[in-house]
Amino acid sequence: MSTRFISVDRSQPFLLPPDLREWVPEDDLVHFVIQAVESLPEGRFRVNRRGSGSAQYPPSMMLALLIYCYANGIFSSRRIERATHRDIAVRFLTGDTHPDHDTIAAFRRENFDVVADCFVQVLELAKELNLLKMGTVSVDGTKMRANASKNRNVRYDRAGELLETLRRDVQELMEKAERTDQLDEQDGQRLPDELSRAEALKEKLEAARRTIEGRARARAEGERAEYERKMAERAKRKGPRGSEVKEPDASPRPEEQTNLTDSDSRLMCKNKRSGFEQSYNAQAAVDADGSQLILGTRISQCSADKGELEPTVRAIPEILGQPATVLADNGYLSEAQVRALEGSGEEPAMDVLVSVHAEAKELDRKYDFRPPPAEKEKKNRIRSEFVLEMKERMAQEEARRKYRKRKQTVEPVFGIIKNCMGFTQFHLRGLEKVSGEWNLLALAYNFKRLWNLMNTSKRLDSQEKPA
Repeated sequence: MSTRFISVDRSQPFLLPPDLREWVPEDDLVHFVIQAVESLPEGRFRVNRRGSGSAQYPPSMMLALLIYCYANGIFSSRRIERATHRDIAVRFLTGDTHPDHDTIAAFRRENFDVVADCFVQVLELAKELNLLKMGTVSVDGTKMRANASKNRNVRYDRAGELLETLRRDVQELMEKAERTDQLDEQDGQRLPDELSRAEALKEKLEAARRTIEGRARARAEGERAEYERKMAERAKRKGPRGSEVKEPDASPRPEEQTNLTDSDSRLMCKNKRSGFEQSYNAQAAVDADGSQLILGTRISQCSADKGELEPTVRAIPEILGQPATVLADNGYLSEAQVRALEGSGEEPAMDVLVSVHAEAKELDRKYDFRPPPAEKEKKNRIRSEFVLEMKERMAQEEARRKYRKRKQTVEPVFGIIKNCMGFTQFHLRGLEKVSGEWNLLALAYNFKRLWNLMNTSKRLDSQEKPA
């Protein structure tokens, strides 16, 4: 008996025009993304409303394209352009049109405010479907690499030295260019090119020094209130004045540095194995009551999480309501941040639970085994009252039961974003654009998560119905 094979004829044209809907499964995420985005008002998008130039791609289609591609691990504008040719679902989403990478990149840069609106709309949809309950929220952050190399960092003092060298080099190049013009040599284009490169580097170094100087002034202004408070206390105090209070210094330190590629990024240590990388601190507040949806996002330039708890919780849209319980790890332990969330009334606005394991061990070591001198002991004991209070709160069985949700809710979200979706580095530069891209990524994750929750709910409902 002869073997039979299905005929594969790639030169055979279609007898009838193909219907792309038949090529995409009904349970594909693309259908949900298209329906959700098309409900947004067109007036929110930033487009060319003059009517001049070539016809534009529909903004709702462009936003749906970004969301669907981010949800499936396609982040580069060039890779998204390629997907409009290769990916059947993307080709269906675009209606067999193919925006080029410049158009995709420009739309992404200019419409982050619409992304924020869509982010809130998806969460409202989840709330209407009873898939989101604003009760317990887990907060955490992760270091995400910036679109810049750490080798492009320059110190303030080193930038000054390089500027002096460049000024001398520019002067020499200008003199050589003058002599070349007088000799009328045929190869007269090299010197002007070298001169332009030196001038461009000189401008970057000058901008870097201005950035560091601006940070130093901002730091001094932030320390001014604390300085004035201490000076007022010293004026009221009787007896010996103690150590001198230093006035805030607005001059930059020699070791302060900035990045020539992305001055808003910072050199951060992710862990001991990876070392330091040019990064941003991506913060997220995640629903810990079952949905694992991202409720609020922020981008921080600070490597430590100590001052990020309240701003990250406040990033949750007001229309969703206020969480009853906030869970955070030891890195967020800050009395000022916790008190701000708890409120000043008799009943706390939020129940904030922060791990104090490391601080509790330090207190036991300090006071039980190696007590400090009397004056310092009193000072440290006052500072540690909040830690002891939080330690007692975390020792209660109800608090421990709630806190168990933290690790299994917020940390898997970062794992999915990095390992499943494949997002490990920002593609844009600057704090504002990076914040917009982080919000877009969270929106794509929420679409994917909500779609899975809806499908799970449908399967459970169909199983409960009698046959």
